[in-house]
Amino acid sequence: MNLPWHDQALSKLQKMIDQNHLPHALLMTGAEQIGKFELMQQLVGILLKDDALIRKDNILQELDHPVLIRRSSYTNMIYCRSGEINANTKNRSKDIRIDQVRAFCEALNKTADNLQIGVIFYGDQMTVNAANSLLKTLEEPRENTLIIILAHNIQNLPATIVSRCQNIHIAPNYAEETQAWIKAQLSETQNADFDIAQLLENTHGVPFKVLSELSDGSYATYQAYQNQLLNIASHPLMISQTQDFEGNELAVLDCLQNLIVEAIKLKTTNQEGGLVELNQLVKSVKSEFLFQLLDDVYRAIRLSKTSINLKLLLDNILIVWSHITHLKQYPQISTNY
Repeated sequence: MNLPWHDQALSKLQKMIDQNHLPHALLMTGAEQIGKFELMQQLVGILLKDDALIRKDNILQELDHPVLIRRSSYTNMIYCRSGEINANTKNRSKDIRIDQVRAFCEALNKTADNLQIGVIFYGDQMTVNAANSLLKTLEEPRENTLIIILAHNIQNLPATIVSRCQNIHIAPNYAEETQAWIKAQLSETQNADFDIAQLLENTHGVPFKVLSELSDGSYATYQAYQNQLLNIASHPLMISQTQDFEGNELAVLDCLQNLIVEAIKLKTTNQEGGLVELNQLVKSVKSEFLFQLLDDVYRAIRLSKTSINLKLLLDNILIVWSHITHLKQYPQISTNY
């Protein structure tokens, strides 16, 4: 699969291969749904000179295996991932545990004539003990062995793991080539004429997320939140009609965050965007108030992972948002709930 936003990362990998400098351990990072697994598959296809063989792998099968590692269609390739069922709760684990990583390392330490490849996804789901058990294999790998760790956020990995790997990062992408790729995917299943550039902005430059949000209806919900937030900014009394936000506070905060970021971009570049209401807001609002509100929204999103009353916090943020064009002084938003 040719993914245009992978070109830079793939070019870097190809250069390593051509110069015979491919390291024994690679760390592929990037936002969720940016296509890290697909990049790994493309690299392995190049190394094995058989892309189709790797794409036959169905690593989602046999999830009830006691130690969740999966053999590939290629004999010397193995996957390690989360998803094991807890015998007591019957829930699937979100962690990669130490016994899985030990089994993974043991499999890679067996003698093999051809290239051995081990893939861990996602590395930031490893427990501390699991990550520590991987260190010896990373430090003293067998010859002809490649370990590939996929991770959403490099900051969630121990420094000891990161320092032993060559990082290949897939950055968010808004390029015309990426927009054309998305449009080609939509043409088979979608009849509407979507603003692809705006969709990418809404998903922070993650093309696969654009497709998933269109297919599961998330984009329609997002548009509804966006329209309601713009109505609140234009007509402050609309703040009393936010019943649809209840239970969806984090999604609303994400939407508001995107609106503020877009407003700041339009304000600083002295341009107009595709949202008429946002253009009108930008003409009247002070830049410093937008930045301050953006900080408050970021803080609220971080606090959503705690026991804070997110509904009350969102209500206070919306009060500020509803008066953002008329503020003379920016108020302090309390988080003591």
